[in-house]
Amino acid sequence: MAASILQLSSDRTVDRDAETDDLQLVEALRGGSEDSYVELLARFQQPVYTLALRLLGEPSEACDVVQEVFLKVFRNIASFRGQSSLKTWIYRITVNEAHNARRWFFRHRRKEVELDTHAADARNWKENIPDNKRSPFDEAVDREQHIMIESALHRINPIFSEAVVLRDITDMSYEEIAEILGVSLGTVKSRILRGREALREELAGSLKSRTALRLVPKTAE
Repeated sequence: MAASILQLSSDRTVDRDAETDDLQLVEALRGGSEDSYVELLARFQQPVYTLALRLLGEPSEACDVVQEVFLKVFRNIASFRGQSSLKTWIYRITVNEAHNARRWFFRHRRKEVELDTHAADARNWKENIPDNKRSPFDEAVDREQHIMIESALHRINPIFSEAVVLRDITDMSYEEIAEILGVSLGTVKSRILRGREALREELAGSLKSRTALRLVPKTAE
């Protein structure tokens, strides 16, 4: 019991420290401090890119979203009132920009076919693999599993996939996700559950298809 109380107290202290850091950074940004812009990018550029990449599945699109996100942050920092954390506010902008990018993609590029999508994904996933004595076979299996999951994420309803990404990949709380998406807590939980189930079904279908292909005998040449 005492340990739980101490842990709760520690968590609250960390939260207060984070809020203080956010407020100080916001004030510095409003004052035009160049160091504050450097700090903002150092803290949030990679997480924003990772979130955008998970939502869109295309590195170039994710880079474009990152640029738009920070332009909007710089332009609208004066309107930030601290009603949510700075991270939550920035992630909300990221999700909105990903929506815009996705709409543009389906409007202008829906008919385009990229034959090397899977190869590109494989190259972009953990290009620098640490030397931990794992066999090339194990590494290939990990790559294949990652590609399957990424592909499945982008086949399910984006409304569900973004909730799953925010919860299971970026590790946001239900409350933070509700703020980012602008929906109720119950809606967040429902979307996550439905997204996870849809993801399971997609992965099961992919595994079944791959197994069937492997069982088809090759014709003699």
